[in-house]
Amino acid sequence: MPRRLNDGEPGRFTATALLFIGLISFLLVYVVFSIVLRPRDHTLDSAARFTGSQNQSRSEADGDSRGCCRGVDDLELWGPAVKWGEDFKFNSSEECCKACKVMCSGGNDGPCLCDSWVFCGNKEACGSKFGECWLKKQKDVLLPDRHEGSQTVSWTSGLIFGQGEGIVGFETKHGLLHVQLHPECAPHSVFYILNLLTQRHCAGCQFHRAENRGSYWDSQGNHLDNAPYGPPYAMIQGILQPEGNMFSPIPTENCPTISRGSVAWVGSGPEFFISLANHHEWKQAYTVFGSVLPEDMEVVERIAGLPTRADVWNSVNVSVLEKPVWLTVRRMKTG
Repeated sequence: MPRRLNDGEPGRFTATALLFIGLISFLLVYVVFSIVLRPRDHTLDSAARFTGSQNQSRSEADGDSRGCCRGVDDLELWGPAVKWGEDFKFNSSEECCKACKVMCSGGNDGPCLCDSWVFCGNKEACGSKFGECWLKKQKDVLLPDRHEGSQTVSWTSGLIFGQGEGIVGFETKHGLLHVQLHPECAPHSVFYILNLLTQRHCAGCQFHRAENRGSYWDSQGNHLDNAPYGPPYAMIQGILQPEGNMFSPIPTENCPTISRGSVAWVGSGPEFFISLANHHEWKQAYTVFGSVLPEDMEVVERIAGLPTRADVWNSVNVSVLEKPVWLTVRRMKTG
């Protein structure tokens, strides 16, 4: 930090002039140091321009996730009802979502009594059904029963995962990553991942960029004082799109900030990344749709330490894996 100029004891005019010169000098020094020392604040584009603070623990990130309650418009989930919407109405889809979440808050007491909800929130389209909130229990929460038809759907639907539910596997030759999905925060993203589970293959899905924590973040992902924010940027990046499949951009969803283990899209996908550090400086710029379980972060660290070659993407220095790490997305047993 620039030092303050000491005040002297000259005459009144001289003191005023010195004070004015001192203020100008202080401002100039402050501006120079601010430009040199502050982390660059970029948004991610398709080339993943990760740049750099406060630290955020995994528990804080999970707390943000639990505060979300969103669904997907124009989607109607079917399945056995545990609460009939004809006698169960709310003013918003968020309230309907929270009603389902309450029935799933027991956690340690057993499985969720409600794992999906359907809300009719369009007054004109819903008519007498406006406000109806149907709470349901899917036979298979990773393969929810959808209404398939040609008619316009006026419902909004979402999923709720209980303890040990909603976990998918990202399998690589370096180890298996268990990823807890966050449907309340990123419903569009989660439905995309669930759709991958129904595909016959995930050929083309891979990690192709790897950057370790360097000496800038500790093993818990906390940024060290006075350290830069990269490169390296403490993340591994890849793509989640099977070859030959068309991809529709995923809407940006308001999600928690990036913490160690966060799985998020680069832009609107299908490029994605897993963070090795708490990147609170990135704020809520990226859609976080899952979190790697803490016990599997050693696999992420292993991939981040593989041989790389230097490259430049949109004027940003990056580290690209010499050999891509192929991955498959598969179901995991509930437990």
